[in-house]
Amino acid sequence: MGTDEPSDDVITVIEAPRQSDLMVELIKKLKPQVVITGMAQFEAVTNSAFQHLLDTTKEIGSRLFLDISDQFELSSLPGSIGVLKYLAGTPLPSHAAIICGLLKNQVYSDLEVAFVISEEDAIFKALSKTVELLQGNTALISQYYYGCLFHELLAFQLADRHPPTERKGEKVKTSEMIGFSKSALSVLNHAELLISETDNSSLIHMDVDQIFLPIPTPVKAAIFESFARQNVTESEIDVTTGIRQFIKSNYGFLTDSNTEFIYADYPLALFNKLVLCCIAEGGTLCFPGGSNGNYVSAARFLKANTVNIPSQRQTGFKLTEKTLTDVLETVNKPWVYISGPTISVTGLLYSNEEMESILSICARFGARVIIDTSFSGVEIDSKGQDGWSLEGTLAKVTSSANSSFCVSLLGGLFLRMLTGGLTFGFLVLNQPSLADTIDSFSGLSKPHSTVKYTVKKLLDLRAQKAGDLLNSVAEHEKLLANRSQRLRETLKNCGWEVLSARVGVSMVAKPSAYLGKTIKINENATAWEAKIDDSNIREAMLKATGLCINSASWTGIPSYCRFTIALEDGDFERALDCIVKFKKIAGI
Repeated sequence: MGTDEPSDDVITVIEAPRQSDLMVELIKKLKPQVVITGMAQFEAVTNSAFQHLLDTTKEIGSRLFLDISDQFELSSLPGSIGVLKYLAGTPLPSHAAIICGLLKNQVYSDLEVAFVISEEDAIFKALSKTVELLQGNTALISQYYYGCLFHELLAFQLADRHPPTERKGEKVKTSEMIGFSKSALSVLNHAELLISETDNSSLIHMDVDQIFLPIPTPVKAAIFESFARQNVTESEIDVTTGIRQFIKSNYGFLTDSNTEFIYADYPLALFNKLVLCCIAEGGTLCFPGGSNGNYVSAARFLKANTVNIPSQRQTGFKLTEKTLTDVLETVNKPWVYISGPTISVTGLLYSNEEMESILSICARFGARVIIDTSFSGVEIDSKGQDGWSLEGTLAKVTSSANSSFCVSLLGGLFLRMLTGGLTFGFLVLNQPSLADTIDSFSGLSKPHSTVKYTVKKLLDLRAQKAGDLLNSVAEHEKLLANRSQRLRETLKNCGWEVLSARVGVSMVAKPSAYLGKTIKINENATAWEAKIDDSNIREAMLKATGLCINSASWTGIPSYCRFTIALEDGDFERALDCIVKFKKIAGI
């Protein structure tokens, strides 16, 4: 799959029978490029039907995705599954993958999770990147939780398992099978997603939207209690009241009985549902220059119409009335994405007055606005900022707005609460038609009840202004402020032009002293040489030092890279050393 020619972006779907003999006959006659199927219950007990499907699709050159969700059951007396018997002793051919969702689960009734089994690197890497784009990074706590759960529950079902060293994948020419679509390849090859394809285990990630700071004690207590409690009532995991109060106190965003609240494991998953709404309306998604690169890549991956709104250095790469007006005058059915109050990626803040100007322009053109608050909450220097009062702003601009104008509020709690390995996203909609459209889309990963229990606990503590939680947040803000200052000084001393940030999670800087300079790096006995520009600064930094940053193609700001600072203590110190090391290698 990784070496063949990309396929055209044309998809024809044919519904087919599940019974294997009928499916095999259809495959032989139609010779499809991809087969997605399940199995009849009576055929799933043995592996003969599965083997027949494998042989036929391999002969035709089709990719096979087999769904065993109907047969896979977590219980004290699991039934026999032929596919698992096959996997116990035989490598899975590279053209096939197994899909499974926990639909029949008597062990943890509220656990909703799905997984894919594949022994082909190209499939595995592509699906990993796809999930990262569409759902966001899986929370660390969820990774440990699911990992332990599956280890305990599945080990006994695969008694004849072979060690990994004995399970070598079958050699199949990937050119015989369909590859990725051109649109998918375009995004996956250029999106700066998590780097994991390396033997270097000491990579330092300043390129991810995650927090690796110590988890405050009140957060640990809430998480532990969520797992320890039994017979939890619905009221104990109902977070809506807390979210209403949270967005009102922080952003002045009022809700009423018609307001819809939608929750997910990660804000990015909710954003992608809004992208699908935009596509369904035939709209165009407008991103200001300097928007989070993961969101821009996700929209392009879904093949949405996108437009970049130019931003300038002299305005801190913020949206202005003129640039926004110039773009909206040329766009039909505009959707405008705004990160605020904290702007990801620059770390600057939109004032209430600036938001009023922006929303008034959007109202005049009837734009649907997505305000993303996911990256807000850790202000280092908020002097002169009175906070947002969207209630008054929206009341003022809505009175003369085009009928299609509406504002959706997207957010998360991992910055406000510094929850570390726990993630949670919410979407607030005041437009019933949008809520109905989102409900029509499947595949939204909803938070586990333990997560909602924890979130409600923390929201209640914040509303009560509990000293322990607020003190922990204040300590983290001081730590981030100190790190921001140290990173700024280190970058400036090493030839970077830094845009001063007012929040403590990330900052952007331009490698002024390095652009146009030829750098030679000796890596694992092979030399890498290039003239530094926007397209290779990330690769050069990674090869030379093991430090991962986001380049200008990710930030959307020409020549400006992004650095995140919410790292573990040791990693942050190493990151500073890497910046200094890169200066020496470049001979600056």
